[in-house]
Amino acid sequence: MARATVNLFRAWHLTDAEARVLLGDLSSRTWARRKAGDVGRIGRDLRSRMATLMGIHIALRTIFTEPDRGYAWIRLPNEAFEGRCALDMMMRGEISDLVDLRAYLDAEQSAW
Repeated sequence: MARATVNLFRAWHLTDAEARVLLGDLSSRTWARRKAGDVGRIGRDLRSRMATLMGIHIALRTIFTEPDRGYAWIRLPNEAFEGRCALDMMMRGEISDLVDLRAYLDAEQSAW
């Protein structure tokens, strides 16, 4: 697993179960191997998920000048998501949910 993705999940204070869902329902054994640095084969879906998650991270770092505020934002209730947090949206497990969140953040940035 790309070290940046593992570090991002730490910054977001994700559990292993949450990380596995965001990466496409990886098995706990596969996640443990990847977290330890055994990258293995990274298929198209996983590559897309990782790129989208990093895009979300970059957008949050642009929106929030204090990194901790951006990291905390994913767990805060949001009116744009009917009171749910961004993590709730991402935890539905579909790559389209990640893409939708990234599009939302990109639109928020462009509104400035």
